Amino acid sequence: MTAGGPAETGPRPAGGPGAPAGRRQLGATDVKRLNRSWRRRTEGRLGLLLDCVAQPFNVGSIIRTAAAFGVDQLWLCGDSATPEHPSARKTALGTDRYLPWEQLPDARAGVLAAREQGLLVVAIELAGSAVPLYEAPLAGDVCLALGNEDRGCSAGLLAAADVIAYIPQAGKVGSLNVAAAAAIALAEARRREWAGAAPLG
Repeated sequence: MTAGGPAETGPRPAGGPGAPAGRRQLGATDVKRLNRSWRRRTEGRLGLLLDCVAQPFNVGSIIRTAAAFGVDQLWLCGDSATPEHPSARKTALGTDRYLPWEQLPDARAGVLAAREQGLLVVAIELAGSAVPLYEAPLAGDVCLALGNEDRGCSAGLLAAADVIAYIPQAGKVGSLNVAAAAAIALAEARRREWAGAAPLG
């Protein structure tokens, strides 16, 4: 629904009736073709570790984003909700089938599991020793780690991670929702890889 306009009641024409042909929304087949082209440009392995992310709808949202960015493995640590929770399933919209996951007792176990797969563990947290996300070493095989909705990353995770990075914010908001932070971090990791790849075409 556009601001101030009526709610839409049926399928919207791709791009609207007045949109130039080159600016119309892609159909399902074209979207699949475009996504395949980006998969061919993607070589780095990407893991995700959630440290006591307890709200199922956050986990479901993160799963959907992780599946979109081609995350290879999800580690759910501590009391993180699992993809099997009804609210997580509802938010993930079936994308959990694309994402292998493992439940582990704590974040230290998750970090060890990621390292065993050759991943550099980058915790996303507002911490004194953290570097801005755009300066973090995200090239190659990386596991991004995020913490609890209220408490953030545990002391155990911050001690075990290879790098701590934060997402710069210019506004007056103190922090981001964990699902939003995960989306930003995953997008930056892939952007960094794709920026060095050959142009599409």
